[in-house]
Amino acid sequence: MDLSGFVVQLLNGLAGASSLFLVSAGLSLIFGVTRIVNFAHGSFFMVGIYLAYTLVTRFADTLGFWPALLCAALLVGVLGAVVEITLMRRIYRAPELFQLLATFALVLVFKDAVLWLWGPEELLGPRAPGLKAAVQILGRSFPAYDLFLIVVGPVLLGLLWLLLTRTRWGTFIRAATQDRDMVAALGVNQAWLFTSVFALGALLAGLGGALQLPREPASLEMDLNTIGAAFVVVVVGGMGSIPGAFVAALLIAELKAICIWLGVVNIFGTSISFSKFTLVVEFLVMAVVLVLRPWGLLGKPQPLSRHAGHIEAPLTAPTRMTTTLQLVAVALLVLLPWLTSSSPYFTVLSIDLLVAVLFATSLHFIMGPAGMHSFGHAAYFGLGAYGAALLFKTLGLPMELALLLAPLVAGLGALLFGWFSVRLSGVYLAMLTLAFAQITWAVVFQWDAFTGGSNGLTGVWPAAWLADKKNYYFLTLSCVVLSVWLLRRMLYAPLGYAMRAGRDSPMRADAIGINVKRVQWVAFVIAGVFSGVAGALFAFSKGSISPETLHVSRSVDGLVMVLLGGIQTLAGPIVGAVSFTWLHDVIARNTEYWRAMLGGIILLLVLLFPEGIAGFVRRMSLRVTGKGQT
Repeated sequence: MDLSGFVVQLLNGLAGASSLFLVSAGLSLIFGVTRIVNFAHGSFFMVGIYLAYTLVTRFADTLGFWPALLCAALLVGVLGAVVEITLMRRIYRAPELFQLLATFALVLVFKDAVLWLWGPEELLGPRAPGLKAAVQILGRSFPAYDLFLIVVGPVLLGLLWLLLTRTRWGTFIRAATQDRDMVAALGVNQAWLFTSVFALGALLAGLGGALQLPREPASLEMDLNTIGAAFVVVVVGGMGSIPGAFVAALLIAELKAICIWLGVVNIFGTSISFSKFTLVVEFLVMAVVLVLRPWGLLGKPQPLSRHAGHIEAPLTAPTRMTTTLQLVAVALLVLLPWLTSSSPYFTVLSIDLLVAVLFATSLHFIMGPAGMHSFGHAAYFGLGAYGAALLFKTLGLPMELALLLAPLVAGLGALLFGWFSVRLSGVYLAMLTLAFAQITWAVVFQWDAFTGGSNGLTGVWPAAWLADKKNYYFLTLSCVVLSVWLLRRMLYAPLGYAMRAGRDSPMRADAIGINVKRVQWVAFVIAGVFSGVAGALFAFSKGSISPETLHVSRSVDGLVMVLLGGIQTLAGPIVGAVSFTWLHDVIARNTEYWRAMLGGIILLLVLLFPEGIAGFVRRMSLRVTGKGQT
C-alpha cells in the first residue's frame, strides 16, 4: 500500500472509467429520448470489439489500426439503426416491460450470432501502434495505451456536450428528453429522431468495445458483464444525464481501484479482503444513491408517461367453467407420472416446470397486481435454496423441517430489502432490487466458509421416502398448487384490493386511508416467502446448490416468464413459466444455437402477442363469446 501503487491504481481506474463512460453515455442517451431500458446495449459493446478484431487483423494493411476501430464503431451504429427501424419502432407504445423483453431477446440473438461468426474462443487483438510501450510513473510501469484512454473519455464528453448544446439536432434531443410528444407536435420527424439517437447510442457502445481490443480479449461474456455495469452507472449518474454518467463512471471505477490497492487489510485482528469488494462495489454505490437520492447524482425526476397502458379491468371471481378446467388440470398433473412412466426424464422436467411456475407466480404477485417491477427476485429464490441447504447440512435439521423453515429465510431478506425498495417506483425500484440481489450474490459467492463460495453446497438430498422422483414430484406438486392457490386467494382479499388501488392511483388510495407503501412492503415480503418455497424445492430436487441460483440471469428468466405469459392475467405467469422452461429445454437439447432460436421466438411472440400468450387467449375468448370489444 505505497503511494506509487495508489497512483497507478487510480490511473487504472481512470482508464476503465473512460470505456465504461462510452457505453453508459450511449445507454443514457437512448433512455433519455426513447424511455427504453435497452438490455441489448451490452451486445453492441461486444459486437464492437469483435468487429474491431476482424478489421484490425484482416484489413490492417488497408485501413490501418485506428481507422479500423472507427469503422467497427460505425458498423455497430448502422446495426443499431437497423434494429431500431425493424424492431423498436413497432414497440414504442408498448408497456416498458415488454420493451425490456424484446431487448432481452435481442441479447440472445446477438450472442449466438457472434458465436456463429467468431466461435467460442477468446480472441486477443494486437496492441495499438505507437502505444505498445509502458511509461514510468513513480517507479512503476503503466501502459501508454491506458493513458490514451484516460484522455479519450473527457474528449468525447466535450464532443457530446457540443453536439447536444450547439446543434439543431442536439436541441431536438434535449427537447425530446423533456417531452417527446410535444416535439412530435411541433413537426419534428420523431421516427428518424429516434433512429438517429439509437444509432448514436449503439455507435458509442461499439466504440467503447473497439477501444478495449488492445486491453482485453474479446469474449462472449462481455455483453451481460458490460450491461450490468452500464446500468449501474446510468442510474447512479441519473437516467438520461450524460455528465451524470461521466461522474458515476469515475466514482465507481476509482472506488474499485482503491479496493484493489487496499488488498487485504487487518482491522482489529480481523483480515478483510477489500479486493473482493470489486464484485459488488458498484451495486453498493447504486443502493446508497437510490436510497438517498432516487433520481441519481445529476438526474431529474422523470415525467409521467402519457401512454402508461390500458386500464385493467377489475378482477372477477373465476367462473364455474374456469374452476372446472383448473381442477381438470390438477387431476392431469396428478396422473402425469403414470402417463409418462416410459420417460423418467419427463418427471424431472415436470419438477423444474412446477418450480418455475411458483417462482414466476410469486414475481407476478408484485409486478401485476402491485405494479412493482423487480430485477432481483432471484435473491429470494436463492435465499430459500441456501436456507434449506444450510439448515439441512449445517444445523442437521430433517429435510422436512428445513423445507418449512427455508421460506422464512427468504422472507427475512425480503423484509429488509423491501423496506428500502418500496420507497421507489418504476425503473428506480427495479434497479434497487437488482442492487440488493447482486449484493446477496456476492456475499454467497465469496463466503467460502459458510456457503461454499463459488463451489456451492452438495449433498442436499431429500428424505429417504422422497428418493423416488415420483414421490418428490407429488411433494412439489402439492406445495406449488397450495402456494399458487394461496397467492390467488390473497388477491381477492382486502390486501389484493389495496395492492391494485395503490398501483392504479396511489394518491387516491392514500386519500381514502390506505397506507400504500406498507401494503407494497407486505406484498413484497409475501412474494419473497413464496419465491423461497420455490428455491427450497429446487435445492432438494437437484441435491446441490450454487451461487448461480441467485444470479441476475435467473431474475431475468423470471421476468421473461411473467411477460411471455401476460402480466395482466392471473394465468399469465403459469403459461409463461411452462412455455419458457419447455422451450428452453427442447431447443437447448436440439441445437447449439438455442439462444438465437429462443430469442427469435420471444421476439415473434412480443410482436404478435404484446399482451402475452394468456392475454391473447383471453382476448380471443372474449371476442368469441361476444363479451369483448370488437
